[in-house]
Amino acid sequence: MNAVSETPRPATPPRLWVTTILFASTALAALILVPLYGVLYGYHWSQWLAFAVYGALCGLSITAGYHRLWSHRTYEAHWSLRLFFALFGAAALQNSALVWCSGHRRHHRHVDDNERDPYSANRGFWFSHIGWMLRDYPSGQEDFDNAKDLQRDKIVMFQHNHYVPLTLAMNLGLPLLLGWLTGDIVAMLLLAGVLRIVVNHHTTFFINSLAHIWGRRPYTDENTARDNDLLAFLTFGEGYHNYHHIFQTDYRNGIRWYHWDPTKWLIRTASWLGLAHNLKTVPAMRIQRAMLTMQFKRAERKLEESSHRDSWRQLVEKEAQQFSAALAEWKELQAQRYENARERLLARWESAAIRTRVKELEYSLKMQRKRLNIMMEQFHLCPAQVA
Repeated sequence: MNAVSETPRPATPPRLWVTTILFASTALAALILVPLYGVLYGYHWSQWLAFAVYGALCGLSITAGYHRLWSHRTYEAHWSLRLFFALFGAAALQNSALVWCSGHRRHHRHVDDNERDPYSANRGFWFSHIGWMLRDYPSGQEDFDNAKDLQRDKIVMFQHNHYVPLTLAMNLGLPLLLGWLTGDIVAMLLLAGVLRIVVNHHTTFFINSLAHIWGRRPYTDENTARDNDLLAFLTFGEGYHNYHHIFQTDYRNGIRWYHWDPTKWLIRTASWLGLAHNLKTVPAMRIQRAMLTMQFKRAERKLEESSHRDSWRQLVEKEAQQFSAALAEWKELQAQRYENARERLLARWESAAIRTRVKELEYSLKMQRKRLNIMMEQFHLCPAQVA
């Protein structure tokens, strides 16, 4: 009798012991040593202040520096601001800007592809949160072909080439100095060192994991990214992740005035001070188009489940036709604007007329979204909850 052949299981990638020991030791120290020292000796308010301020500087260096500046080029920054981000980015202990940004660009290009996305959420919460860094997975191997621009940045390369001494100086040297100044080196090492590192790590990692699992999808359902207000609060505005994945060139993640996005506020403030310029934003019409497209998708799904689908389908189709007509006109106006800018054939008042009409179209799409919401609510088709 022939033995049944079995498909060989893929070999488990080798463990990366440096990162495994780093994550395990800092987590254990934060869970055991930090509270134990607090019970035995207590902490001074100055040490908690150092923890909060140092943690904020490191977190913002990742969000405004590593992420929005270097990964996505959503704005340009003065060399002094880039140097600040490089130093406190090293303190965040999330690898050099070159490595971080190259991997993040691959994540955006191949999002949810288990073979090419370094931290694909389709491989589970643990993998996307931290597991992808604990073993030498092929999807996570370094390849800087997508980061030629960063390799021409002297500050990025200085940090990359001197990453270990910079990390030691920022994670040991600075807390030691602060501890000496405040009179308790151990307490400062535990709070501004260990606890701060663990909090910075896992709040950042939540964007790779939870922000692809839990939240709303108001702009696109073509990937797993979600908008989540709680994660936005914890990560200096990075939690508006569904928006970010469809409009990654926008320096904002939270586009409304009331959205919690300290990273956006930092970048805008830097621009007022002359430290940042060329801040990129997405045209409002494109945002309205994405939101309406998602509303039409939800309306179609809900209509299929409704007993009133025949009577309401005609109205939804009429709204869809108006939507298509508005988009077509917007594209034509955009083409005219670019053509006129190149050839300078129109007078100023004509260009102003085009801008006015674009604003009118944006307002029209907002009103259309409201009409769709009212229609769906009347027939128990409320789109507020998004899968």
